[in-house]
Amino acid sequence: MTTTPLQDAARVGLGTFLVGAGLSHLTVAREGFRAQVPPWVPIDVDDTVVISGCAEVALGTALVAFPRERVRIGTIAALFFTAVFPGNIAQWRHRRDGLGLNSDRMRFLRLFAQPVPIAVALWSTGVVPRR
Repeated sequence: MTTTPLQDAARVGLGTFLVGAGLSHLTVAREGFRAQVPPWVPIDVDDTVVISGCAEVALGTALVAFPRERVRIGTIAALFFTAVFPGNIAQWRHRRDGLGLNSDRMRFLRLFAQPVPIAVALWSTGVVPRR
């Protein structure tokens, strides 16, 4: 299946966003991302942030560098965004400030934003067929 120029631009934009977010996990926003790690994760909090940051850099790079594999990578990216959703729930439930989410309202509203990157990953890579 082919994708449109708009889908291709969105795929590259999502990839670029992921690389930036992943690098921020490893540098300037590391503490903020620690607030999203649920207490039940059996890995050290900082290790979890580093691992997820590396995964984001890898996914973002792959989205841009391997357009022929876009459907497979888009599926993996959507699954990744789904897998990190419990972190958003934990941040809201445990009232942890981080990443500019410093109120119950902001943390709650963030929960409804999570479907956006999932949808963009699926649409921009052609996983969801055009009509």
